[in-house]
Amino acid sequence: MIAAIEKYNSTIEESIARLLARAENSRGLATADLRARIDKSLGKYLFRDNENASSSDIKAFIDELRADDLCLVLACEKGDETAWSDLVRMQDKTVKAAAWKCAPKAEDADDLASSIWAELYGLKHDADGKLKSKLSYYSGRGSLGGWLRAIVAQLAVDQFRKQSRFVQVEESREFENLANESSAKSENLTVISHHDNAQDIFDEKQLTRDVSKALNQAIGELGADDRLLLKLYYFDELKLKEIGQMFGYHEATASRKIVRIQTEIRSSVEKILKTGHHWSEEEVKRYLSETASKLGISLEKLVTILIIFALVQEVLR
Repeated sequence: MIAAIEKYNSTIEESIARLLARAENSRGLATADLRARIDKSLGKYLFRDNENASSSDIKAFIDELRADDLCLVLACEKGDETAWSDLVRMQDKTVKAAAWKCAPKAEDADDLASSIWAELYGLKHDADGKLKSKLSYYSGRGSLGGWLRAIVAQLAVDQFRKQSRFVQVEESREFENLANESSAKSENLTVISHHDNAQDIFDEKQLTRDVSKALNQAIGELGADDRLLLKLYYFDELKLKEIGQMFGYHEATASRKIVRIQTEIRSSVEKILKTGHHWSEEEVKRYLSETASKLGISLEKLVTILIIFALVQEVLR
């Protein structure tokens, strides 16, 4: 498949150039910015079923892609704030309308819509530490609005399945709580929610003093607005929509800010451990990963629990 794509390299490059030319707003993207996504789509939708696809087949495939929608999505993935604002402005009604169709209650619909924006920005990290966003699945083959409606429906199904498996504390979406199985061996599934069990987890596992100091230093180095945002979200347990209303921006922006702060804290903690406590990079990654593994949670959730613990300690001082 890779050989087939490489064989038509010039055809693909020319077709991408045409795609950018026909976009009303190419978002300043270059051919190289689209190449990986186009290659992925060709492999998945064209060459998978027809390894002998011709040059004309490739041209026709790329010419049918939604140029402006694809450029908008790729610009968002590159961190273009203007693109993000445009995405929210253009698709917020679509997302909310789809959420209203899938959720039985108004508050559930609002939560579902908030979840979508968090999922689009990215909730988890890949092996390289980059945010994994659902936007990476958009190929441009159909309208962005139609794709978003499908994503909303799928997330609604996923949340329904979670609700049928767990005793929910307050909210069902992954970004809004820390619901997690406490033990893979137990047949009775329980959950960890917000900061209720953070102290117990912290004490039980005895995370090293170095990590605790590094975390508090990292949070202390945050700007006043970021610190307030963390307290409102994790300690006061305000929802993204409520936080957005307080600061005068969309809940999707609140979601992106929370994820950005989490990422910055994680990077800062790792840096402090290496420079201030002389940990090697291997020790940092191994220790944090092993700690998360022993707790039966992801590294992202471990960082979140530690953030909550640090905030609680700060308030109690």
